[in-house]
Amino acid sequence: MSESKIPAPPSSAGAPRAGNPLLEVRDLQVVYGGIRAVKGIDLHIDRGELVALIGSNGAGKTTTLKALAGLVHPAGGQIRYEGGELHSIAAHRRAAMGIALVPEGRGVFARMTIAENLLMGAYSRSDKIEIATDLDRMYALFPRLAERKYQLAGTLSGGEQQMVAMARALMSRPRLLMLDEPSMGLAPLMVQKIFATIRDIAALGMSILLVEQNARLALQVAQRGYVMESGAITLSGSATELLGSDAVQRAYLGG
Repeated sequence: MSESKIPAPPSSAGAPRAGNPLLEVRDLQVVYGGIRAVKGIDLHIDRGELVALIGSNGAGKTTTLKALAGLVHPAGGQIRYEGGELHSIAAHRRAAMGIALVPEGRGVFARMTIAENLLMGAYSRSDKIEIATDLDRMYALFPRLAERKYQLAGTLSGGEQQMVAMARALMSRPRLLMLDEPSMGLAPLMVQKIFATIRDIAALGMSILLVEQNARLALQVAQRGYVMESGAITLSGSATELLGSDAVQRAYLGG
């Protein structure tokens, strides 16, 4: 796909720069009802980098994304984004700062049309001409949405809803795009289409944090990865290293 089909990343995006992370997490802890769901993890994402976070169900991956997006309040640790601390910043302000989350299960507005869902992604923007341009780009990126732009999102297939959720997030022109289980419940052909789009977006220099149970698929598109088990990061490294790891192959790749 050509670059013209995807909203251009903000000027702060670009090739990864060593020692200058876009997002830096230190000792992040999240507690649910006395249970430590996230147990003091460290991770970082450089500008323009695609990072995978893999692990089994219940490992704490979704909770981690919710903490980064401001949807749950950490019990401890630091989240730094573009050099600033996010501790006291509400979820809607984080979204306006360029942190976009495509949630597990898509989370589309079922009683709104596709077009209305996409416009919700641009709610914090006031540049009407550019918003209209980005809508056209989204319809070019996801032609199926263009064909059904006035259809209620709740009547779409799971794969089509995933397209809506991704397009809605991109309408905010994020600096950091977080994807939670984008392949969940989708047919293999649709999974291929979704991950091809993720590759295209990453190729433009957008920073992406990808949570995905399909470890092989995630590591094949990522540059680096983290393995999460029982709320803790147990392994990290380049995607190539993790794909070749005996522990990862035994636990997640069927090796």
